Amino acid sequence: MYAEVFAGPPYHESGEEIAAAFRRFRSQARKASFRGALARTGEGEPVGMAFGYPLGVDTGWWDRLTGPVSEEMRREDGHRTFGLMEMAVRAPWRRQGVARRLHEALLAGGREERVLLNVHPSSEAARAAYRSWGYRKVGEARPWDGADVHDVLLMRLR
Repeated sequence: MYAEVFAGPPYHESGEEIAAAFRRFRSQARKASFRGALARTGEGEPVGMAFGYPLGVDTGWWDRLTGPVSEEMRREDGHRTFGLMEMAVRAPWRRQGVARRLHEALLAGGREERVLLNVHPSSEAARAAYRSWGYRKVGEARPWDGADVHDVLLMRLR
């Protein structure tokens, strides 16, 4: 599902970038605080997914921003900020509320104060959805070496 969604526009991830994402996923999923959500049809076909985990004290997320970030903004304690690492919905099921339900399921029961994510600036639909859910842009970052500059969005939960 990841490869299907992110190989296409606006992401155009290469086979190498997709393989790197799968390598990152293996280490991310091993975290004790990892949370994930999977949407399926009534017949069991996967249509969307989302996953992430609370950012640790030593997170490098804030170091990837292209501009300065205040110490208060970047302060992490392992519980303050949920990092939404990936969310994807396959094309035939977009604009049906799947992403919103995945987002809600992923955050349900969490105790974080806020959620942080990166979004490709060319992904207008995703950016519009995040804005409508209450996210605001706090900067720009290159989430991994060689990545396009992404918008960094933050939503307060409490």
